[in-house]
Amino acid sequence: MQLINHWIDGAFVSTTPHRTGPVFNPATGAQTAEVAMASADDVALAVGAARRAYDSWRDAPLTRRQNIMFAFRELVAKSRPALAEALTAEHGKTIDDALGEVQRGLEVIEFACNIAHLLKGDFSEQVSTGVDTYSVRQPLGVVAGITPFNFPAMVPMWMYPIAIACGNTFVLKPSEKDPTVSQMVAELFAEAGLPDGVFNVVHGDKESVDALLSHPDVAAISFVGSTPIARYVHETGIRNGKRVQALGGAKNHMIVLPDADMDLAADAAVSAGFGSAGERCMAISVVVSVGDAADTLLPKIQERIAKLKIAPGNEEGAEMGPLVTREHLEKVASYVTAGESEGGTLLVDGRDLTVEGSADGFFIGPSLFDNVTTDMSIYTDEIFGPVLSVVRVSRYEDAIALINDNQYGNGTAIFTNDGGAARKFQREIQVGMIGINLPIPVPLAFYSFGGWKDSIFGSHAIYGPEGVHFYTRPKVMISRWPDPIHRGVDLGFPQHE
Repeated sequence: MQLINHWIDGAFVSTTPHRTGPVFNPATGAQTAEVAMASADDVALAVGAARRAYDSWRDAPLTRRQNIMFAFRELVAKSRPALAEALTAEHGKTIDDALGEVQRGLEVIEFACNIAHLLKGDFSEQVSTGVDTYSVRQPLGVVAGITPFNFPAMVPMWMYPIAIACGNTFVLKPSEKDPTVSQMVAELFAEAGLPDGVFNVVHGDKESVDALLSHPDVAAISFVGSTPIARYVHETGIRNGKRVQALGGAKNHMIVLPDADMDLAADAAVSAGFGSAGERCMAISVVVSVGDAADTLLPKIQERIAKLKIAPGNEEGAEMGPLVTREHLEKVASYVTAGESEGGTLLVDGRDLTVEGSADGFFIGPSLFDNVTTDMSIYTDEIFGPVLSVVRVSRYEDAIALINDNQYGNGTAIFTNDGGAARKFQREIQVGMIGINLPIPVPLAFYSFGGWKDSIFGSHAIYGPEGVHFYTRPKVMISRWPDPIHRGVDLGFPQHE
């Protein structure tokens, strides 16, 4: 059985790990590898390598950092097909979806290629007589990323390109469910000329996470995952004196008004609800139908669901692949059962799906519920699977209130042809990322990604300008150089002249 080991100080670790975990192909259900599970000692080795590399890396000229990032960008672009294939083999998403994921991560690498411009400080001359004030941004030191299974390429790329380009060194703890892409990236970084120890990868579970959260040489933690774990990471990291950005879960709503283009809305609901088998933090899981919109919309959604090709992700024409593990499959199926028992109208049942030639794969089909109420578990919980709920309300104001009352605030969307209604939505909705007639409002790399409420903990969103600010801290200098006129001792508080 192939062993996927840690990458520390520019090389794969050769020693036998004290624990391993299984890695599966979700389309077949077969175990394909085992992954090393890091101990606190393993984490300490990675942090130590990053700490030793930091002093020289932070002093590397901006242009050198930038040139390495450009070289890394070219290697990642060339390796997109190989990265996508590895991603599909361990996560299960379709090849097209995997290629799109790598591309969105590549956009953040490209943003980091411009780091010299992004790190420019400010200068104010003559703020007082003979006094100038200026500021610079400096790196933090060793920083760490803890990332989820659903985007094993893209989400880490939201973190380490900016952190490293800013002069930090990095320890990545990817999901143990699909670890291979992170190993491939480590090798690409080395090929691009990144010095040993600047980028390290340790695999594992809670033991390795806790070791990163408590290690005194880790200055900052970036996290993406579920809300309970995000809250734990934030509280534990802060308690240990670290800067933390922790992005949590979501329950993303899509309002459909009666005047909307219903074909467009149906396409969006199916694409955003069932893409990547619903394993996206930006997936639409609730459609809020205003007035009689659902009467027209639901038949169109059902038509589209019936035509979806659900198959192994590497099969030609596959539109939706399996879930990541059998345990997750069973959890999602249990929510469909609960939705029925709680009174939801099950229009499409994905539990009976069979995929020819993949009897042992972790497949479940799309499920569609109507007449869902806010007290049902399929509404309150983040299912993270292909389950779409429709909630009916009579008034537009009720739809806005429904979303604002929800504990999550990651992403949301509205479908309407009324510009005034759209403007009211974007001004009043209490959610961090807004889509108008598009269902997945993920910003490009020169903006920043981050929700509101229980979808984020910490004061910084991820990547973009917020990422630069998170991975650096400002330093302000106030200078006065001697001139021929000496003013003598003055014990008063400094005043502007």
